[in-house]
Amino acid sequence: MFLLENVIHQYDGQTVLDMPLWKAEQGEQWIMLGPSGSGKTTLLHILAGLLKPTSGNITIAGQDLGTLGAAQIDHFRGQNIGIVFQRMHLFGTLTVRENLLMAQFVAGEPQSEERVDEVLEGLDIGTKKFAYPAQLSVGQAQRVSIARAVINRPKVILADEPTSALDDRNCDKVLELLKKQAETHKATLVITTHDQRIKDAFGNQFNL
Repeated sequence: MFLLENVIHQYDGQTVLDMPLWKAEQGEQWIMLGPSGSGKTTLLHILAGLLKPTSGNITIAGQDLGTLGAAQIDHFRGQNIGIVFQRMHLFGTLTVRENLLMAQFVAGEPQSEERVDEVLEGLDIGTKKFAYPAQLSVGQAQRVSIARAVINRPKVILADEPTSALDDRNCDKVLELLKKQAETHKATLVITTHDQRIKDAFGNQFNL
């Protein structure tokens, strides 16, 4: 469900990313491997439309991102791309429920309490609907972050180092949740990591 062609990105005149081709079909699950500083997060941000590459073409769900203006990309991202950041970026003054309703609003989607309940129950955190982010454990906050990523039924789910700070037990849980949510929504999943514990959980691997 995405295609990257001849993507090059430079910082201060230095090439930090040079990718001739990467293609993923709808529903495929990928892991992007590479040491710290190899460009994983940069590439993820390019895939998400958060960063414009120096050159190259990015097509997501049939849409050439290079033809969209900033506001159009924001709208497209909200409807088609779910992102799980390393840092949760939840609104601290909003409840879990309100954070998810906000994600629907920003994407221009109808605000649906039923959909919020459905996603939270699917992630076993329905009882935390009225809690604030500061009242959540790290694992609960991670689940809310995943809930926000899938609330609008995205075609692509991107997760940046989602297991790097977790112990083995929670690492396995988060990985299972991401894979299950991708399957539920028939979304293409890309996880970036240098965490060797999860390398063998994916048949599709991209190495930087």
